[in-house]
Amino acid sequence: MIRRIAVLIVCALVMSGLGGCGRGAHSFAVQAVAAGVPSLAPFFDEKQGLGQDAAVRSMPVRGSLQQGDTPGLYGGTKKPTVCDVAKLKRFLTDPANRPKAVAWSGVLGIATDQIPGYLDRLTPVLLRHDTLVQNHDYKEGKATPYNSLLQAGIAILVDEQGEPAAKCSCGNPLRPFKGDASRISVKFADGNKKWNGYRASSVVAVRPAPRRMEGLALVDVDDPDTGITRPVGTTGKHDTTFDTRQQHAVPDLAGMTFGAARRQLVSGGLAVGYGGSALPADDAQVTASDPPAGTELRFGEYVMVSVAGGTSGGAASTPPGPTPSGPTLAPPTSTAPPSTSAPAPPTSSSPPSSPPPSSPTSEPPSDPPPSSGSPTTGSPSVVSHSPSTSAPVTSSAPLTSAPVTTSSAPVTAGASVTTGTPTTTVSATTTET
Repeated sequence: MIRRIAVLIVCALVMSGLGGCGRGAHSFAVQAVAAGVPSLAPFFDEKQGLGQDAAVRSMPVRGSLQQGDTPGLYGGTKKPTVCDVAKLKRFLTDPANRPKAVAWSGVLGIATDQIPGYLDRLTPVLLRHDTLVQNHDYKEGKATPYNSLLQAGIAILVDEQGEPAAKCSCGNPLRPFKGDASRISVKFADGNKKWNGYRASSVVAVRPAPRRMEGLALVDVDDPDTGITRPVGTTGKHDTTFDTRQQHAVPDLAGMTFGAARRQLVSGGLAVGYGGSALPADDAQVTASDPPAGTELRFGEYVMVSVAGGTSGGAASTPPGPTPSGPTLAPPTSTAPPSTSAPAPPTSSSPPSSPPPSSPTSEPPSDPPPSSGSPTTGSPSVVSHSPSTSAPVTSSAPLTSAPVTTSSAPVTAGASVTTGTPTTTVSATTTET
């Protein structure tokens, strides 16, 4: 009897605080972080100009969980760098700041002596979506975690799998949001007022790309008709550009597994949309796409897929294949004629040797200076683009088509998302970028 009374009391408290005692009633408290608003407990003094946010209109998403290689997920700019990685490195390696360095590296799962090499593999981007993360303040000598919603336009550093790693303006480390993106309760406080365009139904949480990327294909936030190819670990000096207006035909996906269909869409510069709050299983069979095969879309537009069945636990569960001897360039999928303004650059002769940023074991050498090569013609979203073959952007450089997708060795750890039922039905709609 005493136990029953205790259970009833606990249930009453849960119901009053969370709106119910049944499974699935829990909501995840999330603190809003608006662009340009200083952190109350930063790792780095924001007055020192470590990073700079931008004014960006949040773009809608089709599926609250998106992987880090999703075309158009992140933005960039041709203006001076939005994140001073060298300054952050000097700060965290200064013996006077060792307590902060210990706390910062502990969040990322690395040792303090691995901080320089880890930072060398991060890439600055601008959020194009209101994005859920696990943020960390620096309080009483420790990193204090809390869930937060970062407004579109905030500058962050992402790792080789496209996961947020640090907020540029304050240096606070970031980790993946661990809750359910469809059940959040956002608190707007401490100067972070609700921004125009905010919609609880259109936020995104980023999961790691299935493979470590060698480059990111970004959308210029100041000129959405322009795409920016940015090699991983660079801050903008080696950027090249492409035309996001170029049309890409939706491939015939019917009969493919979701994992294979996603890879084909991403390699063609198209984003993958789905219904529900969980990614479909990799081995779920695609039954239809909307728009249908043959429809032409511009870079980063969503293709909604319908799937059936599936037993594996997430879109990053594809078994690893053999390590390639070098990047493999996929053929262009666009129906537009290829650019003839410049030849494709030579590919690297060896795959990247750096480990996943979540558990690095060694520090890679610094990027070599780029050659005078031109961007490759193709149509991907994630680019195999070594700094040794990229070219700096100049004001007179013509726009080319989007670069070709390649990835380095597959990564299977830490990216599984469970669908919860053996059958997943995915809604079918389309959207614009």
